[in-house]
Amino acid sequence: MPIDIVQQDTIASHIKRQCSPQPSVIVIGAGISGIAAARRLYDASFKVTVLESRDRVGGRIHTDYSFDCPVDMGASWLHGVCNENPMAPLIRGLGLKLYRTSGDDSILYDHDLESYMLFNMDGHQVPPQMVTEVGDTFKRIMEETEKVRDDHPDDMSVHQAISIVLNRHSELRKQGLAHEVLQWYICRMEAWFAADADMLSLKTWDQANVLSGGHGLMVQGYDPVIKALAKDLDIRLNHRVIKISNGCNKAMVTVEDGRNFVADAVLVTVPVGVLQANLIEFIPKLPDWKVAAIKDLGVGNENKIALRFDKVFWPNVEFLGIVAPTSYACGYFLNLHKATGHPILVYMAAGRFACDLEKLSNESTVNFVMLQLKKMFPGASNPIQYLVSRWGSDPNSFGCYTYDLVGKPDDLYDRLRAPLGNLFFGGEAVCMDDHQGSVHGAYSAGIMAADNCHKYILEKQGHMENPPLVSVRHEILETTIPLQISRM
Repeated sequence: MPIDIVQQDTIASHIKRQCSPQPSVIVIGAGISGIAAARRLYDASFKVTVLESRDRVGGRIHTDYSFDCPVDMGASWLHGVCNENPMAPLIRGLGLKLYRTSGDDSILYDHDLESYMLFNMDGHQVPPQMVTEVGDTFKRIMEETEKVRDDHPDDMSVHQAISIVLNRHSELRKQGLAHEVLQWYICRMEAWFAADADMLSLKTWDQANVLSGGHGLMVQGYDPVIKALAKDLDIRLNHRVIKISNGCNKAMVTVEDGRNFVADAVLVTVPVGVLQANLIEFIPKLPDWKVAAIKDLGVGNENKIALRFDKVFWPNVEFLGIVAPTSYACGYFLNLHKATGHPILVYMAAGRFACDLEKLSNESTVNFVMLQLKKMFPGASNPIQYLVSRWGSDPNSFGCYTYDLVGKPDDLYDRLRAPLGNLFFGGEAVCMDDHQGSVHGAYSAGIMAADNCHKYILEKQGHMENPPLVSVRHEILETTIPLQISRM
C-alpha cells in the first residue's frame, strides 16, 4: 500500500530531526537564574555550557560552611511560602526546612514585630508599646504617600513623599526616642530594596506582586537547591566572559584567557551591575534602547557580617534592632540561633551604609559591629569566627539586586528582557510579575529565557511543532508534600 502524503511528511520531519545537529547554548553566569536555564535546556537534550567567572556556583547565593553549619551570606529567604512560588516544588522535593519569620505579605515588614527587641544608642531597650505605636504611625505615613503620588503626575523619591506627608500631617511627626524608632522602620523598608529612600521611586515602590504565605528563612541554606539544579551540568568555573559576538546562526563567547566558545545561542544571566560596568563587550554593540534600559535600573547593595560566638548571650528573639536619629545610623542583627540552634548573629546593612562599610577592612568592620552589639549587651563576648560580604565591590556582581529609580520608564523591564536574535537575557532583573530582587524571580527569569531560547532554536532548525518544555527532574518534584515550615 502506498504511503499517503501526510505519512511522507511525518517521516521526512522525523528523519530531518534525527539528522539535525544537537542544539547548543552557552549560558553566562552560574547563579540560580543561569543554572535554572541550563537545567531546563539540558533536560530538553540541548548541549549546554555554563561559563562562570567565580570559583563556585550560586552567584549572589552563597552558603558558607566555615562555621561548621550553613550560613547564607547572600540570599537566604524564600519570599512567598506557598505552592504558587515556582521554587516550591524543588524545595519540597529536596525536603528542605524553612523557618517562618513572618506571615505578613506586605513589603513593609518581612519579619514579625513581636519577635524584635529594639535598643537606643545608649543601650536602653525601647518600650514595646512605643515600637507598636510608632509602627502604626509608619503604616499611616506610607499610606498617605499614595495620595502624594496621586497629586503629583511626575515621579519623586519615597523620601521626598514622606517629607510632604509630614508637612501635611504634623500629628504624624515624632520627637525624641519615637522619632528614632520611626527612622528604624524606614531603615527596614530601605533594607527590603537594598537602597536608600531618596533613591526609590514613589511610583512603583509598593507595586510589587508579593506572593502569599509570608517569608521563610532557608534553615539549611540555599546551597542544596543550587547543587540539585547544577547536577550533571557542564559548568566551567573561573571562566570570565569578556566578549560576546553574535551573528544570524551562531554566537561566539570569548573568555579572559582568549579561548572562544561557539553555540547556536547565548543566554546572559550576569547581574545588571556587571552590565552597567561594561565588563562584557558585545559585537555588534547593544542597541541604544537596550543600553538605556540597563543604565536606567537601580542596583542596590546589602551586606552581612556573620559572627559566631562560643555561647549565646542575647535574648531569644529573631531580630535585635538599634534605633538612631537617622535611618542611615540604624542597624539590626538576625539571630540565627533561634532558627538553627547555632550561636550566630548576622548584622545586616543596606544602601549607602553597606557601601561605606565596604571601605573598611574586615577587622574594622567587625569592630564597628561589635561596638553596636556591646551597646545592647555590655558583657558580650568577642566572636570566635566572622564572615564579611562585599557585594557592592565584588567585580562579579557590583551590587545585590535591582530596584526602581525615580523616573524609571514604564517599558524598562520589557526592554531588559527582550532578546536580540540568538542573544537572550535572564537574571533577577528581567523576571515577570514584579518579582525583581527575589530568588524565585531570578529562577523564573532563567526558565523564561530558556523557553524562549528553546523555541527560537527549534524554529531556526525548521521544527514548526514546538512541544512545551517539561523537565523530568521537575516532574518528579511535583509532589503533594507540603513545604516544611515551622516557628519556634
